[in-house]
Amino acid sequence: MRPVDRDVTSGIRPTASFDGGDLDCGNGLLLLIRKHIDPLHPGDFLEIRSRERSVSEDLPAWCRMTGNDLVHVQQLGIEARYLVSKGRWQPAAPAPNEGESRLGSHLPDTNADEPSSPRIVAVQIPPSLPQPRPCLPVPELAVMGIGSWPRPPWLMRALAEHLQGRMPDPEFQATADDAVRLVLEYQRRAGVDVLTDGEQRRDSYGSFVGALLDNCQLIPLTDLLPYVTDPETFAQELRALDVPASEVRHPAVFGPLGRSKPLAVPEYQFVAAETSLPVKVALPGPYLLTRTMWLECVSDRAYASRESLAQDVVRVLREELHDLLHQGVSLVQFDEPVLSEVVFASRAERRSFMCGALGERLPPREELAFALQLFQQLTAGLPLERIGIHICRGNWTPDETKALAGSYEPLLDFLTQVPVGNYFLEACTARAGEWQMLTSLPTNRRIGLGMVNQKHTRIETDDEIRSRLVAAVDAFGTRLFLTPDCGFATFADNPISSAEIATAKLAALVRVRNELLGLKNSGESSVRY
Repeated sequence: MRPVDRDVTSGIRPTASFDGGDLDCGNGLLLLIRKHIDPLHPGDFLEIRSRERSVSEDLPAWCRMTGNDLVHVQQLGIEARYLVSKGRWQPAAPAPNEGESRLGSHLPDTNADEPSSPRIVAVQIPPSLPQPRPCLPVPELAVMGIGSWPRPPWLMRALAEHLQGRMPDPEFQATADDAVRLVLEYQRRAGVDVLTDGEQRRDSYGSFVGALLDNCQLIPLTDLLPYVTDPETFAQELRALDVPASEVRHPAVFGPLGRSKPLAVPEYQFVAAETSLPVKVALPGPYLLTRTMWLECVSDRAYASRESLAQDVVRVLREELHDLLHQGVSLVQFDEPVLSEVVFASRAERRSFMCGALGERLPPREELAFALQLFQQLTAGLPLERIGIHICRGNWTPDETKALAGSYEPLLDFLTQVPVGNYFLEACTARAGEWQMLTSLPTNRRIGLGMVNQKHTRIETDDEIRSRLVAAVDAFGTRLFLTPDCGFATFADNPISSAEIATAKLAALVRVRNELLGLKNSGESSVRY
């Protein structure tokens, strides 16, 4: 939207104001805009002061992309002042006997002392890491989810309010506690053997760490427009999403990464207090986070290269991994869907940015070697039987044609060498090719094979599951885990399935597994530990 006439907006007082100095939109200004506009309510105003000339061209494009309105621009010497409405602006009629609009009359004074760049927090590195403690064992042929579970509408509203700074953390956590209790009850009804919390407190499977790590900030996908090489193509992809791109957030690093508070330890502690079953916690993998966080013109202010960023990514994940194993988590699963993008998407094809694969990459062999090195550093000296990796080909839409496709063949060498004790892999979708080649993987590792497709609303029949399960047991024995191909709600605002369908699919896995083992269905796990 083009700025309106000055005489219409002269009485508006902004709710918040900051000085962007000489920053341009591709070098940190959008981080500051997002920081200040998120806590505002629709209809509130943000004033941006800037001395960078390119902002006059880039800011209107950002406003159009994000659904906000640029309502006024004022040039004062070398400094320009931009007035942005959060959401669409509806001009208010002048209040009687007042010199300013009713819309702005109740708003607080602007804060002229805001810093011109994000505040960088000093990184605190613990002198030593806690060591693993014993955990509940995971039985053979255990049934479990991959991680995510559909969030109820009231939690999604609370999550949006919390992410935008309008809901205090204690209030949000209490709301999320109720949602996790529901997820646990669904899983108990299905009779699973290992529980997850459904990632209810997270905006997505991977980006949630951006709100928890020091010197990192969550920004909507729309804010990435200045960082991509082909903005128009990227904008078209955003418009094709099944969920508004403004609701999908992406972590942006503006200083050295630190972990002054845990990432998933509180999630585990809550579930462990609610159950006597083993618990699995999913975390974004080191390669995924490195590819996600390395944004040129933002990350390179803190790191000379993505390799140097990767070292800090490994460090903070290793700190978290030590804490989780010390707490008694039975399984820690690292999600690495971008590895599929490495081997299945050529440079000429559209990038699968839903996996965070925005940055440039080297040839597949070099990228896989880089990912392997990160895992070697991450899991060194730790009990591999409690650590796993999950790889899929995309889970942001139920449309199978939108996700990547390709067999496991180009990933076999990586999977053979990666230092983990457990795999969680797609096998139920035709996009994954034949799973029989996975029999070449080391026999001292356990393998979770997808037995139901989370993208389909149809519940697989017992005969379908039985056929797959018998063939898999013949190939791998009882070192199997039985899972869906992927999570049921990778992104909070875009669930793949409903909670009822997710429960029915897991219950079908339990029912067929118990039948094959000659066990009685009791509504609870029937597998011995």
